[in-house]
Amino acid sequence: MLLARLYLCYTNCHRCFPRQILVLEFKAKGKTTQYAAINEAIRTAQFVRNKCIRFWMDNRSVGQKEVYRYNTALRGEHSFVKDLNSHACQVGVERAYSAIARFYDNCKKQILGQKGYPKFKKNNRSVEYKTSGWKLSQTRKQITFTDKKGIGRLKLKGTWDLNFYQLDRIKRVG
Repeated sequence: MLLARLYLCYTNCHRCFPRQILVLEFKAKGKTTQYAAINEAIRTAQFVRNKCIRFWMDNRSVGQKEVYRYNTALRGEHSFVKDLNSHACQVGVERAYSAIARFYDNCKKQILGQKGYPKFKKNNRSVEYKTSGWKLSQTRKQITFTDKKGIGRLKLKGTWDLNFYQLDRIKRVG
């Protein structure tokens, strides 16, 4: 059984700051082939993050736009990256660039000791879908992943009642 997280933004207006995020956790029940597909999606997201960090190491003067363009090039080069939802790939790029930005911020602040140089991830534990790539059932007891990784429909087991929450407030699933 895997752990699925639903991130809900429950402010009255989507432009209000600071946003309040409610994280609902469910256990996702599926078959062994679905678990293997989830592990493949996790490895693909880890691959995208590590390749973006390698791209930055080879070309130090690149910015965030160039890293996102490299993600598009990766989707063209590798079919397994193309099978993953584009939003899930973008999350991998965001995680890589946040590590790069944190390193530069620590250098600017002249923090003593190590500056937190971005490292490659070996044991990535999650893949995160933004607003596309997933769909809740009418009963809101099952979630279907619609990318080409073959995850399919998983049963959600938990104590939260999702009928209480609006679907457009769910911002991320991971």
